[in-house]
Amino acid sequence: MPLNLTKIAFGAQSFADLESWYANRRSPNLTTRYRPTRWEECIGGSLFWIHQHNLVARSEILGFSETDGGSRWSIDLEPRLIPVYPQPKRAHQGWRYLKGEPPRDLAEGEEVGDVLPGALATKLQRLGLI
Repeated sequence: MPLNLTKIAFGAQSFADLESWYANRRSPNLTTRYRPTRWEECIGGSLFWIHQHNLVARSEILGFSETDGGSRWSIDLEPRLIPVYPQPKRAHQGWRYLKGEPPRDLAEGEEVGDVLPGALATKLQRLGLI
């Protein structure tokens, strides 16, 4: 089973901003200073985007490539953004491995309505209410 990564959607004011990052791009990528130590296990996994303290979307990881003479790495992503059922997740710097079960993809036409704020959703999840 491939590993998944998480990354905060820094600068995205809304989910539409995140979608615009993917619009009209044939090969979106994400540059990072360090390649994951378990990078080979991440190929075929997904990069999950964190927005407003929730995992909200994912893109499949196609591979990793060197940039700038090896000082930086590029995480090559599938040019499709797949919305997922929101799952509370704390913000962090850089990327992290996703621990636990990843959230399920939203079905075609499915909407989740208003998403709970991350702090409230986390408290309700700890209480076993969601």
